[in-house]
Amino acid sequence: MATNSFLSLRPWRRSCPVPQPASAAPSVRHPLCARLYARQAEQADRLGLGERRRALLDGLVGRVIEIGAGTGANLRHYPTEVSEVVAVEPEPYLRARLTEAARSAAPSVRVVDATAERLPFEDGAFDAAVASLVLCSVADPGLALRELARVLRPGGELRFLEHVASAHAARRRAQRVADATVWPWLSGGCHLGRETTAVLTAAGFVIEREERFAFGIPPLDPPKTHVLGIARRAG
Repeated sequence: MATNSFLSLRPWRRSCPVPQPASAAPSVRHPLCARLYARQAEQADRLGLGERRRALLDGLVGRVIEIGAGTGANLRHYPTEVSEVVAVEPEPYLRARLTEAARSAAPSVRVVDATAERLPFEDGAFDAAVASLVLCSVADPGLALRELARVLRPGGELRFLEHVASAHAARRRAQRVADATVWPWLSGGCHLGRETTAVLTAAGFVIEREERFAFGIPPLDPPKTHVLGIARRAG
């Protein structure tokens, strides 16, 4: 797919604020799920999700924060105009994979142990933010997005790629039943039926563009509705 359809920003030059002192990050450990996720992410990219990642990041510039950066699957797709990526990942196995991937990434990458709900950075410290297949599994997506809004400069972009609740009523009901019972426990906190774009708006973002598509990894992962888009911090 074409990767130049997403809007790019003019460089916004500024000195980089020093991160605030951080207390110890809350413990997030999913040893089995993290390893399964790492294998699944590689397969997903081979099936076409890699092109979606490239579109997600196309045109970014300046200093970028990525929450829940996982194994670092996005790092190879960042444009050279990005001066630094601060990659946040609290899960130890995934963070080790992320650190390894950061060594060969084109932009400068700093790996940080923190959760999306408690980012150890000053207000307005970043030009752009990325949330990629993470808002389904954070404990409090509203708080995570408010934190992203806080650390973004006024008018800064949020690029998002997430799976969301189905538009079909029966599937949506099934997703909500799964989310209320065993699915998060089986999948490291993942939720199938979150209304992520509504949470984005409530957190102070204005969605400028979104594209919805179905994607799954056969045979065990049926197609789920995904949304790829750009939002901007209000103000």
